Amino acid sequence: MTYLDAIVSNHRARAAADDRPEGELRERAMAMPATRGFASSLRRSAANSMAVIAEIKRRSPSKGVLFGDGDAGALAREYEMAGAACLSVLTDADHFGGSAADLETARRSTGLPLLRKDFTVSRRDVYDARLMGADCVLLIAAALSTDELVEFATVARDVGIDALIEIHDENEIAAAVRADTGLIGVNQRDLVTFAVDHERAVHLGSLLPREVVRVAESGVRGRDDSARLRDAGYHAVLVGESLVTSSRRRDLLAELRLAVP
Repeated sequence: MTYLDAIVSNHRARAAADDRPEGELRERAMAMPATRGFASSLRRSAANSMAVIAEIKRRSPSKGVLFGDGDAGALAREYEMAGAACLSVLTDADHFGGSAADLETARRSTGLPLLRKDFTVSRRDVYDARLMGADCVLLIAAALSTDELVEFATVARDVGIDALIEIHDENEIAAAVRADTGLIGVNQRDLVTFAVDHERAVHLGSLLPREVVRVAESGVRGRDDSARLRDAGYHAVLVGESLVTSSRRRDLLAELRLAVP
């Protein structure tokens, strides 16, 4: 069992116990104001530089405390001022120390589009993402069947929110393409060992449809990594640990954007 299996099992147990009326959640989600446009923001930013999705991540199962009880709003503003195209906010409490409140605070503090970074395992999770103010929901191919991936992507489309499909290997590409969200992320971290394989994104990126927005995730440390991924056809990088623990976040974000020599 991988760390992802254990976390997803926990989320599925919660989803099974969730008896909130789904129809009511859907109606409320459908009535929400238009989103800020997550995928479109990445495309605009990528036209001139590498788009950066800067993450608010309090801790991780492998590295422990990263940002602790830091101010999510202040961090979001710092990211925006440094040129981030979008934000990613961990909302999983048990394993990452996040919360819906962190996402809501980040939304109030900036004008950037936000990804709800969590483990989506039900339609209610998609509705919740929309209701808490997210502009994009994460769908992890390794955690879902192909039918679930397609279903949740359809629900996201119906309620007007983007969906980032995260893949880890070649076997997941067909399912991601079938979900047809136009937004695919390649996670470079191995689900079993936690090790980062910097060749993974380069290899998998070459197999993705040209028309999709490509995002590289995990293990992106600075300008050299970002430039290599840009050369491999990626539009954006999602960076959490390197940014949140840095003492020079603005400079690092500029380097990730390839805005400095």
